[in-house]
Order: sequence, then structure tokens, then C-alpha cells
Amino acid sequence: MTASPKGPASYFPSIEKKYGRPIAEWTDLIRTSPLTKHMELVNWLKTEHGLGHGHANALVAHTLAEGKGK
Repeated sequence: MTASPKGPASYFPSIEKKYGRPIAEWTDLIRTSPLTKHMELVNWLKTEHGLGHGHANALVAHTLAEGKGK
């Protein structure tokens, strides 16, 4: 039996279902954004892409934890 995802990744199935894009696409958008601060990125996802706060926060937290590559 596989363990269910914990932390930000627990939001991923609902993010993909609700917004119709794979997580890899969202993380690529975050990584290529000129913004670097957590809340700047969250607010950008909310205003420009229509994500809810929890979903945007989960994506940004996960992506920044993996390393933004900048």
C-alpha cells in the first residue's frame, strides 16, 4: 500500500483536476517567472492564473523547496 502524499504535494491531484494542467507545467511557470519571493509568486498565480490561495501556496512551497534554479 502506497502512502498518501504529505505537505504541499497532497494538493496536487486536486490542482490538476481543477485547473487542467499537470503539476510539471505549473512548476515550470514558477521557475521561469522573474519573481523570486514566495508571496509574490503566490499572488501572481492567483491574479494571472486564477488559482486559489491554498493551491498557489502549495505549488510555490513545493517548487521553492526543490530549488528554483536561479
